[in-house]
Amino acid sequence: MSEINIYKQEMADGLSEAIAAQNSIAYCSPATISKEERVDSELPNISSPDIDKLLANSNPDQIDLYYLESVLVSTGWNKNDDVFQPGITWAARTTPEDKQFNFMHDENDIIGHITSSYVIDRNGNKVSADAECPESFDIITEAVLYNSWTGPENRERMQQIIAEIEDGKWFVSMECLFAGFDYALVDPKGESKLLERNESSAFLTKHLRSYGGTGEYEGYKIGRALRNISFSGKGLVSKPANPRSIILNSSKAFLVDDENKLTEFSIGDKEMSDNQNLLEKQVADLQAELKAAIAQNEAMKKDIEEAKDKEFASTIQAFEGDIADKAEAITALEEASQASQTKIAELEEALAQKDEELAEAHKTLEDWKQKERQQKRLASLVDAGFDAEEAEESLALYDALEDEAFDAIVAKWYDKKKKKEDEEKKDAEAEAEVEVEAEASETSEADESEEAEATEEMFDEVESSEATLVEAEEDDLQDTRASLAEWLSENVLRTNTK
Repeated sequence: MSEINIYKQEMADGLSEAIAAQNSIAYCSPATISKEERVDSELPNISSPDIDKLLANSNPDQIDLYYLESVLVSTGWNKNDDVFQPGITWAARTTPEDKQFNFMHDENDIIGHITSSYVIDRNGNKVSADAECPESFDIITEAVLYNSWTGPENRERMQQIIAEIEDGKWFVSMECLFAGFDYALVDPKGESKLLERNESSAFLTKHLRSYGGTGEYEGYKIGRALRNISFSGKGLVSKPANPRSIILNSSKAFLVDDENKLTEFSIGDKEMSDNQNLLEKQVADLQAELKAAIAQNEAMKKDIEEAKDKEFASTIQAFEGDIADKAEAITALEEASQASQTKIAELEEALAQKDEELAEAHKTLEDWKQKERQQKRLASLVDAGFDAEEAEESLALYDALEDEAFDAIVAKWYDKKKKKEDEEKKDAEAEAEVEVEAEASETSEADESEEAEATEEMFDEVESSEATLVEAEEDDLQDTRASLAEWLSENVLRTNTK
């Protein structure tokens, strides 16, 4: 189907997009059950070939098909001011056949197909395909729905749809495509005329209801007479909310004889050519006004440019003065910044010197603290039993120790010193007892000899004990030093190496 031609006046009226988009219309009619007996009893005037064709297309008595019929279109002027002319509609009467029947206009949900179409007059009589085109008629389409489905959901859905069709809840929607239109006119006296749509008559398009008009012009009623029509597939739709789509049964007859088929016509005392001349005059006037407006605009632009130049010159002068002031301010700021930087450098140098002095003071203080610490530790070692020279030599071994660890070691040495003093005290007491016993035993020479021998033996034992004690003390000192070295190795030196 070719596109609808759009004329200059329609473009000027801003109708290009609307005309291009509205190249089809859709109508609804109630879905009704097909009556097979119509072929035999209600259509007595149908020829035998027509009956055979109808029977072949409808394929009656199939248990897996549901037969449906509906009015496709009625000739004449409908409520939407669309006009189906008899001759053009007659030529398109067979275009619906063998096309899909879908559900709710979803082309992926096909539930049947159109089997045939036929024409009936306004009395309900079937019109033979060989007959002359009637002045007024309806096109009826027959279709079948598929009521045998493998899936239970589809079977249940189709059974419900069929039940609702029988209750009058469903409508059949048919789309009509068209590739052009003319103007159907009815004058104030009720006489019908058909005006060809062309360049000189295209100003009437904006008055059509389909394109936002009122449907009237200068006392004439104007409708859209469709040309080059073709009927597309059908869709089963729910009852439409907009009753304007149910318009087929209310179409009014629109018949035009040849003498009222016009290419131009006069409205009142004014011919369409006069309208064209008026339009051209209006265009010329508008062009003259546009030319004058352009000249005025150019003059205004010149005045504005001159005013801008003057304003620009004064603005530049003020701007240059402002720049000079800002340059002076920048110079002053730079000098102040330089002075500040010099002062900062002096302060940083003084601060660095103070940091050095402070570091030296900290070092001196640490040295004093370390010296005092060493003196304190030396005194502690001497008190614990070390002689001064030995304590001085051992002092370096304890540098890595904290005071708490050092105090623990010194305490251990104090314990050893006390133990030694206790042992010496016991030895002195034993020695005193020996002397007392020696004085008491002078009463007899024999006893004295024995006691002398015993005394010598005791003294030998004491000397031996003293030697043993000295050796034990030296061994304890060695053991203590070994324990200290082991403790330092495990707890101090190992920690420092981690």
